[in-house]
Amino acid sequence: MERSFPKPSPSTAVLLLLPLFLLILIVLVLYPHESELQSLVTSCRPSRSASFIESATPKPNFRLFIGILTLPDHYERRHLLRLVYSLQPKLTTAHVDIRFVFCNLTNDDQHVLIALEIMRFDDILILDCAESMDDGKTYAYFSSLPKLLNGTNNGGGRPYDYVMKADDDIYIRLQELVESLRNKPREDVYYGRVIQCYETDPYKGYMSGMGYVLSWDLVEWIATSEMVRNHTVGPEDRVMAGWLKDGERGKNRFNEKPAMYNYPEGRLNPCMHEFMPDTVAVHQLKDNSRWARTLKYFNVTHAFKPSTLYHIP
Repeated sequence: MERSFPKPSPSTAVLLLLPLFLLILIVLVLYPHESELQSLVTSCRPSRSASFIESATPKPNFRLFIGILTLPDHYERRHLLRLVYSLQPKLTTAHVDIRFVFCNLTNDDQHVLIALEIMRFDDILILDCAESMDDGKTYAYFSSLPKLLNGTNNGGGRPYDYVMKADDDIYIRLQELVESLRNKPREDVYYGRVIQCYETDPYKGYMSGMGYVLSWDLVEWIATSEMVRNHTVGPEDRVMAGWLKDGERGKNRFNEKPAMYNYPEGRLNPCMHEFMPDTVAVHQLKDNSRWARTLKYFNVTHAFKPSTLYHIP
């Protein structure tokens, strides 16, 4: 026999449905648009990428990849750099991605602590190479990028227009760097600060290893050149210049002197001068006191708001 259930009376149905109606009304009042509710949810998610670009229309003028070559155990330095670059003004004319680059992990502590960094920030690139700047690490960095990055540009085409190699003791002012690259060619570019220090002609020296930029076509060439692959040992910035000379590449050279320079301390010289307002990069920031003085000069904490929660005289 089929069971039958008594139908609820109208008053009972109203009582049952009333909580649902109240819930819907509250949601509509607090979140009149579905997108607002969605934005509330997504805003609570941590950013996993050290990508410094503001949603910009029209399309950015160019794309720049910055690899900061560092060591696995330099945890404090990476955290400082993340703070420094995340607090710089948002960029609207270029897309800039920053990644920390080092070679194979060598102990259990690194496996755990660096895994935490990757889970939180997703801004680390670990190469299969020897951890020595003058023993092929720079070659491993540039030669790996085409395979790692091709296909990452949602707009299609080359993933980046420029690639920068930078030390972890350099402070790069991203807006000034972007502005200095804005009208440069996109092919066969070799950009940085010329060594020897007294030299100003970009064709009579090589770019300091503090930080230099190559156009993407040169990165692809490095990845495929047998000549380059067979000459990877030596002072890395001088080795890079040798590759370009022997390969007859990097003919569009740009010397960003004096806007790129060493930290001013002691007796000043052509590699080192006082801070200047239109600085692109300051090098040799070896300790926190140098970082603090540099950031103070550029007024990085000007937006710092006082609070009753902390006492800072």
